[in-house]
Amino acid sequence: MKLATLKDGSRDGQLVVVSRDLTLAHYATGIASRLQQVLDDWGFMGPQLQDLYDAVNTGRARHSFPFDPSVCMAPLPRAYQWADGSAYLNHVELVRKARNAEVPESFYSDPLMYQGGSDDFLGPTDDVVVPSEAMGIDFEAEIAVITGDVKMGATPDQALDGIRLVMLANDVSLRNLIPAELAKGFGFFQSKPATAFSPVAVTLDEIGEAWQDGRVHLTLQSSWNGRKVGMCDAGPEMTFHFGQLIAHIAKTRNVRAGSIVGSGTVSNKGVERNGQMDWPKGYSCIAEKRCIETIQGGEPATEFMKFGDTIRIEMKGLDGRSLFGAIDQEIVSTSGRPKVAPVSLVNPQAEDAGED
Repeated sequence: MKLATLKDGSRDGQLVVVSRDLTLAHYATGIASRLQQVLDDWGFMGPQLQDLYDAVNTGRARHSFPFDPSVCMAPLPRAYQWADGSAYLNHVELVRKARNAEVPESFYSDPLMYQGGSDDFLGPTDDVVVPSEAMGIDFEAEIAVITGDVKMGATPDQALDGIRLVMLANDVSLRNLIPAELAKGFGFFQSKPATAFSPVAVTLDEIGEAWQDGRVHLTLQSSWNGRKVGMCDAGPEMTFHFGQLIAHIAKTRNVRAGSIVGSGTVSNKGVERNGQMDWPKGYSCIAEKRCIETIQGGEPATEFMKFGDTIRIEMKGLDGRSLFGAIDQEIVSTSGRPKVAPVSLVNPQAEDAGED
């Protein structure tokens, strides 16, 4: 089934069931008003929502109405936890190679992960509001899952059983703030503003055969200012699958229902052509493009996003139709708010892209 949350003036919005083709919606009020309620009692409420979903898809739901992604919040507007991994090691390798650094062996067996802010997510068409272009505004196209309860010490296979829903994410990064923050040794904070999520979150059966071994084997599309810059395969090169990412969290604590776990930037390896490396599938974040340029030419050439820029992130299912709906956002200024002090880059020719 497919679930969304509509804006209603409250912090948590109103839960709706959305048709498979994303054209119709139906309030889930008779079952639950918020997605967190469902996640807390999935075994009881999940089948009821499935019945409503089937009714919407077969035209038997009397009070369905047109689905409009522009009035959607994030499917789970605020969460108990947002933990973002870096499951695509090619992204890490590019970042390290651009600054002539080796990838530690441990990175191939122990996932990178950071704890993000989960109190203020963005809806799929909400503006990305940033104080200054000098902060180095970047999009990051990712996949994310929402979990049920997963016990401490769970194995990766056990953790996979805890996945309830899948969605897309734009994990916005302020790249020029990252080097100074990481230098403090405590990780990301101000450099990671609110994350946006796709209009709908879907159950695994909606992904069908493309869901294999804890990975989504579909193409993640990124379009910057209307130009397609990324057509990255999300499945084959995901070094750590979602069960491994969730088990990483569960090593020393319980993972509670309503936790969101991200894949990190979806990234594909380059190919050698006539003695030169090429990346035909593009990129899912600008920092990766800049790393490629640094490797090829000694310095980055592509600038980060400007006010007025747009980013669209979408994934189509095996039937060729949009699976989650699209994240479609514009970068805007905090007009009328005080600006932060100018930001200076730390060695811009060997910048740290954050490896997430």
